[in-house]
Amino acid sequence: MNDMNGGFGRRPGDFGHGSGIWEAMEQFRSSFGPRSSTRMNRGDVRAGILALLAEAPMHGYQIIQEIEERSGGAWKPSPGSVYPTLQLLTDEGLIIAETSNGRKTYSLTEAGREAVDADADRRAPWESAGGHEAARASDLAKAGIELAQAAAQVGRTGSPDQVKRAVGVLQDARRQLYSILAQD
Repeated sequence: MNDMNGGFGRRPGDFGHGSGIWEAMEQFRSSFGPRSSTRMNRGDVRAGILALLAEAPMHGYQIIQEIEERSGGAWKPSPGSVYPTLQLLTDEGLIIAETSNGRKTYSLTEAGREAVDADADRRAPWESAGGHEAARASDLAKAGIELAQAAAQVGRTGSPDQVKRAVGVLQDARRQLYSILAQD
């Protein structure tokens, strides 16, 4: 392995001078990772189920998948929160469950439609879970990780001149990113 300029190709734990790039990559990746604060309360699960069933009948697993997708992966309710809430909504007469091919499909009752209409001005709970923001952050994180991987590859296999040019490119990219933030 060509280990020019301090060992960009080393992994954390190799204790080389260049292992810092791997540490920086891990720090960068974790700064965009899921947060424990995306746990939603029972009322949000309830509101999410009602909002989805206002669009179309669904089974429990579909509800979980749909909420995760709409929140950009920021919120994935557990079956332990969705299924008891479905049962509660059934008990309250807001939804009904119909079994077809061994699978329960839930849909709104008239009372359920009235409840949804009464909260029509309320934002969907997955929107407050950071859905679009989470998706944008994920795109940025992916691009940053790919950039770090390319830099590591240049550090492992590049000539001294290639490494020097790559450092210049990275410094320019950093300045341009800060310039984006400085613009109105």
